[in-house]
Amino acid sequence: MESERSAIIELHMAGKSPSEILKLLNIAKGRRAFIYRTINRYKETGDTVDKPRSGRPCSVTTSALKKVVRERIRRNPHRSMRKMALELNISRRAIQKVVKRDLGMRSFKRKKVQFLSGSVKEKRVSRNKSLLALHAIGVLENTIFSDEKIFTIEEATNSQNDRVISTSVSAIPDKFRYISWMKKPLSVMVWAGVSAVGRTPLIFIPPGVKINAKTYQELVLEPVVKGLSQTMFSGQQFVFQQDGAPAHTANTTQDWLKHNIPNFIHKDEWLQYSPDLNPMDYSVWSILENKACSVSHNTVSSLKISLCREWEKIPQETLRAAVEGFPNRLRAVISKKGGYIE
Repeated sequence: MESERSAIIELHMAGKSPSEILKLLNIAKGRRAFIYRTINRYKETGDTVDKPRSGRPCSVTTSALKKVVRERIRRNPHRSMRKMALELNISRRAIQKVVKRDLGMRSFKRKKVQFLSGSVKEKRVSRNKSLLALHAIGVLENTIFSDEKIFTIEEATNSQNDRVISTSVSAIPDKFRYISWMKKPLSVMVWAGVSAVGRTPLIFIPPGVKINAKTYQELVLEPVVKGLSQTMFSGQQFVFQQDGAPAHTANTTQDWLKHNIPNFIHKDEWLQYSPDLNPMDYSVWSILENKACSVSHNTVSSLKISLCREWEKIPQETLRAAVEGFPNRLRAVISKKGGYIE
C-alpha cells in the first residue's frame, strides 16, 4: 500500500492527472478515490503516511477474501453474489464492496444470440476481412444499409430498467403500474435504409402481403432503391446492403440488382446471422422503437403516424455515427474470431 502511495505521488509530481495515474499503475477503477485521497494528503501534510484511524480495522474485506473472491469469479464468472456471500459466511454488502470497489468489476446481463458453428465463425472472419479491404480502398464509402422490422401497437419496454417511483405499490396509478400485452397484437412490417448522408422514407408493407422476391422488388427496390443515386447521393454511385432473407438472396432479386444497382453487396459477400454488423439492427431500429412506441397505440394507423414522425426526428449525426461504426465492428468480429460482439 505504501509503495502504491509513493508511486502515485511520483507520477503526480511528474504532472500526471489522476486518470492517467489510474491507467499507468493499473489500479482498479473502484479505487479512484484512493488516488485523490493520497494526492490531497500529500498536499496537506507533505507525506504519504496514512492518518490515524478512529474506527476499528477492516476485518472482513481482507486481502485474503479479495483473493478468494477473485479466484472464484475467474473460475466461473456466472456466479451470484448472494450465493457467494452465503458460501463465505459474510454479508452480501461485503461481497458487493469487494467486487465493485476492490476488484473493479460489475455484473452484466447475459444475452441470448443465434448459435454460431465453427464453420460460420470462420466464414464471418473471412467475409469481414474482404469487406474491410473494400472499405480501406473507399469502395464502401457511400453504403446504404437496409433492413425490415415488425412493429406492434404495444408499448416498447426495457425489462432491465423499467421502474416506477412511488411511496408504495398501491399508490401507483394503474396506467403506470401495469404494461398491457396481447396474444396477437396488431402489427406492421417496415422497410428502411440509412447512410452517412441520409435516410430513405419508411416503407410499410401492406397487411397480408408476403415478402417474396417479386413483392420485394415491386414495393422496395423499384420505387425506392433504384433512384437513390439521385435522391440521396446527388448523382454519385452508392453501395446497397441487404441481409440474407430469402427475398433478398433469390436469383431474380440478385439479377435485378446486377442490372439496376451496379454496386451492391452480393449474397455471398454479406454475413449470415450478423445483426451485430448492420447499423439498422445494432442501433437505428431500437432508437426508432423507443421513441415511436414509448406508449401503446390503439390502431395501426396511429402507430404508422408515430413511426414516420419519430423517423424524421432522428438526427442525421446519429445515423452517421451508427454507419461509421461499421468498419470498427468488422475489426471487432475478426478479433473475436467470428464470435458475436456487443
